[in-house]
Order: sequence, then C-alpha cells, then structure tokens
Amino acid sequence: MSEQQKILEVKDLKTYFYTHKGVVKAVDSVSFDLDRGEILGIVGESGGGKSVTGFSLIRLIEEPGQVVGGEVIFKGTDLLKKPESYMTSIRGKEISMVFQDPMTSLNPVYTIGKQLEEVLILHDNLNKEQRRRKCIELLKSVGISNAESRLNNYPHQFSGGMRQRVIIAIALASNPDLIIADEPTTALDVTIQAQILKLMKQLSKETNSALILITHDLAVISELTDRVNVMYCGKIVETGYTQDIIRHPAHPYTQGLLSSIPNIDEEKKRLNTIPGIVPNMFDLPEGCKFAERCPYAQEICWKQEPEGTNRGKRHEVYCFFPLGSEDSHE
Repeated sequence: MSEQQKILEVKDLKTYFYTHKGVVKAVDSVSFDLDRGEILGIVGESGGGKSVTGFSLIRLIEEPGQVVGGEVIFKGTDLLKKPESYMTSIRGKEISMVFQDPMTSLNPVYTIGKQLEEVLILHDNLNKEQRRRKCIELLKSVGISNAESRLNNYPHQFSGGMRQRVIIAIALASNPDLIIADEPTTALDVTIQAQILKLMKQLSKETNSALILITHDLAVISELTDRVNVMYCGKIVETGYTQDIIRHPAHPYTQGLLSSIPNIDEEKKRLNTIPGIVPNMFDLPEGCKFAERCPYAQEICWKQEPEGTNRGKRHEVYCFFPLGSEDSHE
C-alpha cells in the first residue's frame, strides 16, 4: 500500500525489564508496519513478547519495564518522543485497546452507560443528549439488544460475552484509527469467542480502523487477519500475509504451531506438540532462540542469530534453513 495508507510503522522496538535476577529482553528489535483498515495478527506462545509489544505501542509499560529503543511512528509521529500528556490525549481517541479480561476492564460500581459516556466526555464535544444517543448506538453496533435500558445496568448484570461487547463499544466510542486487542476472547467459551471475533473483524472493516489482534491461537489468526507476525522469545521469526504463512510456513516454529492445531476432519490421533520448552528469558542462547527445540538445527544455529530471508511479497522468515528451500531439511 502507499505511504498515505500506512498508519503505523514500528522500527527496531526494544522493551526490556530490569529485575534483580537480570534483564529480560521481552521485545527485542521488533519491526513491522500496518496499513489503514488492515488486521494484523501477533501470535506465539506465552512469554513470547506479544502483549508487551502491544502495550509498548501505547506506552503502557510499567516499572521495571522500559521501552529502551526504536520508533513507533503513528500517523507520521514518533510516539516514543512525545510527552505523556500527548499520549493521554490520543489513548482512547485515536488508539484504543481491548483487554483480555472484561470484568477487570470495567468498573463494577458504575453503570455501563456512565462508563461509555466517560470516553465521549473526554474525547468528543457532545452535549448530554448527544452522548446518550451515541451510547445507545454503540451498544446496538456491538449486538446488545434493548440498548437504551441496558445503559442503566452494571457490569455484573451482563454475561462475559456481553461485557466483552461493551469493552469493544468503549474502544470504538471515539472512532479510533487503531485498535489493539490483547487476547480479547481468552475468558470466553468457544461459541462466544467466535461471535466476538467475527464482530471485531466486521467493525474494523466498517469503520476502516486498523486492528492488531494479539493471541496464542493460530487458528483464530487464520480466520481473521490479513497479515501475521509470529513471535518467539521477543523476536519476530516469521511475518507475511496470513494465507501465505498458513499454506507455506517457512519457519519450523510456525510449522510447529500449525501442526498442533486439532483437525476435526482427521481420524483421532495424538496431538502434535513442539518439543522442549521456551528458553529461560534471563539466560537466552547466543544463536537462534528456537535452536534447542528445532528438528532442523545445525551448528550455525547455535552460534549466530539468523537474518531475515525474503520468501515472497511481504513474507520474511528469520531462519538459516527455512522450510521449502533448497537448504531445508524437511
């Protein structure tokens, strides 16, 4: 896409946590971009740096964490160079975040209407009646029936799925250009998960808001996103158009994630797993961080970190022996 349609550029982002045990490089030299209206997935195991990446973009990293390097260029402005007052003015208005636990994201002592209205008071110049109408419209847009009467309800009067719909309504209240959704369906059952994810995709396309979906579930990524970043130990190991990566994974880790997804059409058999465990983040190996778990690792993998190899249009893999290449060992 053209530069005019590019809404976000992340360049060499580094977020480290300084603890008494040592330094954890939770996000280590991560770079990617995002176009207006595009849905980007960030996927990987727990501890891979997915959520920290999302929080770093809007500078919600708390001590002992620090964003120590890189650029986060949003609509032409590097957010890492702006004062906190600027970030306060755009959070919730131009960039919104959907958190994974709707019960802790909503204040139990305020009505749903009050919490929706707070966002409009902060960011939009509307009178009281206009705010009320907007709140009703927002609840209707996320599929909540009897929206007018439900404005007076409290969070505990909603089911988990309905609470998450309210969180999405709050995120959309000021028509943001970018929405970051951090594991938005973790606490919900499978049926409700599908409804929420379908809703988020629909609303993103309708409003032309860019969406970053952070999840450990590659099956979800395959259904919803346009492009995907696969993260492991704070680094992107593969990135590209979602369908390209699903059909032709180039990194052994991506292949491992895909092969571990249950297939209802196949005969019953033991689920595939990725052998081993994620390395200790306080004592990462020198070379490729996946080498210890990789069936194709060779001597160079233990000594050097692989650089990016182009595999097609916007498809890049960080591996010395990418799958499907002449050097691979499939």
